[in-house]
Amino acid sequence: MIEFYEFNQIIKLIMKFLKKIIASAAILGVINSCDSDDDIVLPSTDTSALTFNKIGSLKNGMGDEGFAEISAFDPTTNKLFIVNPNDAEISVWDLSDPVSPVSVTDIPVDGIPNSVAAYNGIVAVALENINKQANGVIATYNAETQVLLNTYDAGALPDMVTFSPDGTYIVAANEGEPNDDYTLDPEGSVTIINLNSGEAANATFTTFNNQTIGNNFRVFGKEATLTEDVEPEYIAISDDAKTAYVSLQENNGLAVVDLESKTITELLGLGVKDHSLPENQLDASNKDGISGNFKNWPVFGMYQPDAIKYVTIGGTGYIISANEGDARDYDGFSEERRLKDLQLDPEVFPNAAMLQEDENLGELKITTANGDIDGDGDFDKIYCYGGRSFTIWSTSGDIIYDSADFIGKKTYELEASLFNNDEGVVDDRSDDKGAEPEAIETLRIGDKTLLFVGLERTGGVMIFDITNPVAPQFLDWIIDASDQGPEGLLAVEASDSPTGKDLLIITNEVSNTVAIYEIE
Repeated sequence: MIEFYEFNQIIKLIMKFLKKIIASAAILGVINSCDSDDDIVLPSTDTSALTFNKIGSLKNGMGDEGFAEISAFDPTTNKLFIVNPNDAEISVWDLSDPVSPVSVTDIPVDGIPNSVAAYNGIVAVALENINKQANGVIATYNAETQVLLNTYDAGALPDMVTFSPDGTYIVAANEGEPNDDYTLDPEGSVTIINLNSGEAANATFTTFNNQTIGNNFRVFGKEATLTEDVEPEYIAISDDAKTAYVSLQENNGLAVVDLESKTITELLGLGVKDHSLPENQLDASNKDGISGNFKNWPVFGMYQPDAIKYVTIGGTGYIISANEGDARDYDGFSEERRLKDLQLDPEVFPNAAMLQEDENLGELKITTANGDIDGDGDFDKIYCYGGRSFTIWSTSGDIIYDSADFIGKKTYELEASLFNNDEGVVDDRSDDKGAEPEAIETLRIGDKTLLFVGLERTGGVMIFDITNPVAPQFLDWIIDASDQGPEGLLAVEASDSPTGKDLLIITNEVSNTVAIYEIE
C-alpha cells in the first residue's frame, strides 16, 4: 500500500515531468526541426544576449562567516538546504517565491555538516565526526518533512556529497585530514551508497600504495602512505552514473571510481602550469606597490582543483576544474614557505638574489615538498599553489583548455579595486593564490553550455560559453558588494525553477548570504 507521502511525491514528480514537457515545448516552439530519425534539434541560442539579474537574496545567520557554505535545491518542494556548521544544522528556506525567500524549520544534525545534496525529495548530508580524524556519516532526510530517513557509515571527514544523475547512488569524498600534530593521518576514501539495495561501502586507495603515479601527482605527508596521504575533495559523476571522478586537491590529482564495483580504478596526476610561458603571466607579489603587475616568472603552478564538474558537450564527456590550490600547514608538518626563505640552486637560478626580493618572488608562497630535484638541499624548481584558472580536461586527464592568466587580467581590467582582494585590501592575495577560483557549475541553455566559476577571494562569479570546449567565450562577471566569498554554485534548470526560468544560486561563505540570479 502506498503511503500518503509516497503518493504525494509521485504526484509531484508527474507534475515536474509535465512541467519539463511544457518548458521544452515553449523553448523549442513545440519542435523546431526534426531530421529523418525524428531527433529534436535544439534552437540556436545567442549567449551574448543573456542577462543575469539578481532577483532575490537571503542572509543565513547573524554572526561572522560560516553560517552558509554549500546549498542544495529540491524542486519537488522548492526548498533550499544550506550547510550551516556554526549552528550544527542544515538551514532550510522556501524558495517558492525566490524574490522573497522564507525561512522554515531547520534540520539539526548530529555532527558537523560539510556538504548537502538533494534529489527527488531526498536530502543527503555529509557529517564530520566531532573527533575530526574519526569516521563520519552520511545522513538522509525527507525534504518535505525534514525527518531523518537513514544514516550510512562514511570515512574520516566526509567533505562533499552528491547524488548520481539517475539517483541510484550517493557518493561522498572522505578527506581524511591529519590532526594538527600530524601524529594521526586517517586514510582518504570514497563512500558509495546504493539507494536501491541500501548497501554502503568505502572505496579505498590501498592498491596504489608504493606506486608512483607520475605527472606531478604528490605524495608528501609526514611518514604517510599514499592511502593516508590522499585527501578526496570533490566529486563529479558521469551522465551514465557509472563513473565518479574525485579531485585530490593537495595531491594535485584525480581519482577515477567505478561506482558499480565500488573500486578506485585509476589515479591521474594533473601536471603543472609553466608561468614562464607568455600566456601564463601572474602578479606574484603584494609588496611591489603595483596592482596588476603581470609578468612571466620561472615558477610552476600546481593545478590542485577544488570543485570539479562533469559535462557532456557534443557527445563527449569532460571534467572542468576550479584550480584554487591548497597547502598542508600544520603544527606537526608544514610545506609552506616564502621563496625568500629558501636556498635556490645557483646554477639553475644565477639571478636568485633578484628573484628573492619582496617586489619580485620573495613573498610568493611555495612548497618545500617539491623542487629539490637532486636532494642536495637547495631548490632546482619553484612550485606554487593553484593554477589561478579553470581547466577543461578529458576524462583521461589531458588538458583540453586552460584559462591561463585570463581570470587575473580580466578582473583587474573590469574592477581593479577588487584585484586579488583580501578582506578589502587590493593585491593582498597576489603572493598566495590570486583570485582563488573555487566553485564550478554548468548549465545547458538551448544548444549552448554555460560555465560558472566562483572566485573565493576576488568575489563574484565569472560566466563563460563553453559550447566549444577548446575556445570558451567570456560572457560576464556578476558581483555584488553584499555577497563575499562564493563557496557553492547551484544551477536550477527552467523546468525545475519556481519562476519557470533558469536560476543561478550562489552561496557566500564570508557574508553568510545566498544570492539568486535569474537568467533571461
